[in-house]
Amino acid sequence: MMNILYAIGVLGAMGIIFGVILAIASKVFAVETDDRLEPMIEALPGANCGGCGYSGCAGYAQAVIDGKAKIGACAAGGKACADEMAKIMGVESVEMERMVAMVMCSGRDAIPKGQYEGLRDCLSATKVAGKGIMLCEHGCMGFGNCVEKCKFDAIHIVDGRAKVDHEKCTGCMSCSIVCPRNLIHAVPYSATVHVPCSSTAKGPIVMKSCGNGCIGCTKCVKVCEHEAIRVTNSLAVIDYDKCVGCGKCAEVCPRHIILDLNAKKIPAEV
Repeated sequence: MMNILYAIGVLGAMGIIFGVILAIASKVFAVETDDRLEPMIEALPGANCGGCGYSGCAGYAQAVIDGKAKIGACAAGGKACADEMAKIMGVESVEMERMVAMVMCSGRDAIPKGQYEGLRDCLSATKVAGKGIMLCEHGCMGFGNCVEKCKFDAIHIVDGRAKVDHEKCTGCMSCSIVCPRNLIHAVPYSATVHVPCSSTAKGPIVMKSCGNGCIGCTKCVKVCEHEAIRVTNSLAVIDYDKCVGCGKCAEVCPRHIILDLNAKKIPAEV
């Protein structure tokens, strides 16, 4: 009986000693949490899309508090989110222009090399038949890796290529991360003229591989009165800071590759 009581006493004493040690350790090694962290996380949309460059909303919030990230990097939250974060941090809000994703490939007349029966995956498709299953080595594969990545149901495969719904798009650009050909770029929501093509191949090659890819003819450059479009590496590129959306470049494009959202009639296949 005495042995049992002794054992119980020893265990009780050990429990008290270890409890005291743990209590001291919790005080000594406690990590102080900034009172602003929870409100900052609540101000963010909670999408954890990674568009800000951090693994999630909590990581971005902590980075802002630590001075390692700037307010306004959350595209999904937009200006309302930036305003709330600035209020919590006690600083002036930042001006933000809404950005959305744009697939730089029209691809409606892209010519396939043959019948592809491999994995329905964009990255896999670029590894076969010598840089991909299409004659154009720069176009959309159309298997939807970007669709699976989008958390906002803002991108879908339409007529064999990825197309973004700009009303749903938050501009997080998580879709661009999984595109093996880097076709998805951020553009201003307010922009009305785009060149949805990424081919840097020479004109004759483009003519053989795609029915409406840019051939770098420079007609758009010559007609633009604002120097808002240039041809670099055989591809027309728009300077959105200079573009006024007049649409003259779209009117003269012989390949009808330049998309003008202000036009009275936009081809249904674009």
